[in-house]
Amino acid sequence: MAGAEEYLPERRNVTALRRAAASCKGCDLFADATQTVFGAGPVRARLMMIGEQPGDREDLAGKPFVGPAGRVLDKVMNEVGLDRADVYLTNAVKHFAHTRADRGKRRLHRTPNHGEITACRPWWLAEVEAIRPQLLVCLGAVAAKAVMGPGFRVTRQRGELLDPPDEIADHVPAVLATIHPSAVLRAEDRESVYAGLRADLSVAAADITV
Repeated sequence: MAGAEEYLPERRNVTALRRAAASCKGCDLFADATQTVFGAGPVRARLMMIGEQPGDREDLAGKPFVGPAGRVLDKVMNEVGLDRADVYLTNAVKHFAHTRADRGKRRLHRTPNHGEITACRPWWLAEVEAIRPQLLVCLGAVAAKAVMGPGFRVTRQRGELLDPPDEIADHVPAVLATIHPSAVLRAEDRESVYAGLRADLSVAAADITV
């Protein structure tokens, strides 16, 4: 798996990165995806959020967090005083990893594997460097491990302001990890899981308003 490094443009602003990522073939996911789903939001956002990967709706629309999980995220952000228009949203993997249902054409989400996550790593690293946010929020275990390392556990350190790893320390002063908003949709006790996500993002909201 070649990885995305060879597709990175010389200029590393968000516009150039998005244009270059559209033709990325750094892993095999591009072959079955509709399109690259790159990050979206203000290029000088104080808050950047990184999730796992685009879902079915995002793959079709070409924009991050526009499906059911995105609606949960919008609701939580609104409740804690965050405006989506002020947040840069992206994913650790830029193409939709999926399998086909046994019957019909329905595409089922699958967790991207280590090779796919590693191949896509140069894109989000370049986004962090270009955006230089005040805080990077990792939504879910895949994003948190991609940023903080494979030994990181969201369940142990969620909602805490953490020092960033060395490779992004010059571009963002703090990282916070929480669950992915899709976890709310899968939970038996949605109310308590939602409350936990809201509590974590309240910490993020307070940090960027200091």
